[in-house]
Amino acid sequence: MTPPRRSPCPVSCTLDLIGDRWTLLIIRDMMFFDKQRFEEFLDSPEGISTNILANRLKLLEESGLVEKQPYSNHSRRMNYQLTEEGKSLRPVLKVMAAWGLKHVDGIDCGALRLEPNTPYINYQLCRIKPT
Repeated sequence: MTPPRRSPCPVSCTLDLIGDRWTLLIIRDMMFFDKQRFEEFLDSPEGISTNILANRLKLLEESGLVEKQPYSNHSRRMNYQLTEEGKSLRPVLKVMAAWGLKHVDGIDCGALRLEPNTPYINYQLCRIKPT
């Protein structure tokens, strides 16, 4: 179920899809922190509630940005992974992180992995170059 469009503007349509308070943080956790399970997302410092997390994961799946697969015999235990379309948001998140580092005081990027299969970087090295 895709959200209703407010206008034909691509910025507006993109915000309708991923522009709420939580969606990009969930994508960030999958992309940069290798989180895949519901409980792992709950451990993020932003403190998302379980009902909002369940809703956003469902919306991400319906939008084709995330896919889920069971990881045990229990039918409700799922691993969530970004689809190729979801992974295509990497440059967007990198530019947002770079903008935040430049314009927002007191940011600590912690251990952020900017590219797949690369080491985590620490705060001292967290000078993200947009692609």
